[in-house]
Amino acid sequence: MGMRTDAEWCSQLSSAAPDSALADLRGLLLRGLSFALASYRVTESDLEDFVQDGLIKILQELSSYRGDARFTTWAQKVCVRLALTELRRRRWRDVSLDDLVANTEMADITPAVLADRSADPSQVAPVQMMVAAVQRIIAEELTERQRTAMMAVMQGGMPLQEVAERMGANRNALYKLIHDSRQRLQKRMLYEGLTPQELLAMFEQA
Repeated sequence: MGMRTDAEWCSQLSSAAPDSALADLRGLLLRGLSFALASYRVTESDLEDFVQDGLIKILQELSSYRGDARFTTWAQKVCVRLALTELRRRRWRDVSLDDLVANTEMADITPAVLADRSADPSQVAPVQMMVAAVQRIIAEELTERQRTAMMAVMQGGMPLQEVAERMGANRNALYKLIHDSRQRLQKRMLYEGLTPQELLAMFEQA
């Protein structure tokens, strides 16, 4: 394989005949990725696919390499990042967005104190009123699309990019949708005398 300098890697990979450099880099990436993903359930075929995707991404971003780290270290990071992104996507592959929202809409907005049968009634009553108020505000202030986005990302834990694709939007548009939703909820809560601090305190009760 031989040792290459960072400049040699870049020069050979961007040349008209990069086959030798690509083959050597592929071997390095495959060994590095096998180690990085040792705790994940991945097959040899998965690793091959991840490395292939990594090589494509590395070639696409070759001009962005600035030499802040060794080229092989930079390339490994690009490949590992792509692999982890794909593994996160797979986690949600068989999860329906509608089911996720339906399963989290009520359950995850309920503070622990309401599930504690031994809790003091004097604690439970105001919390019940707070939960009812928050649910009412969400229903009145947010569109169905806003509620779906907020519940899927903030309550269900689905990655922003995954929700964006399911909803036919891009990441930036979905981020703005959620940001605007939070702003609307905060404004309405303040109007009704509910502060964000009170809401956080409610959910922190044991």
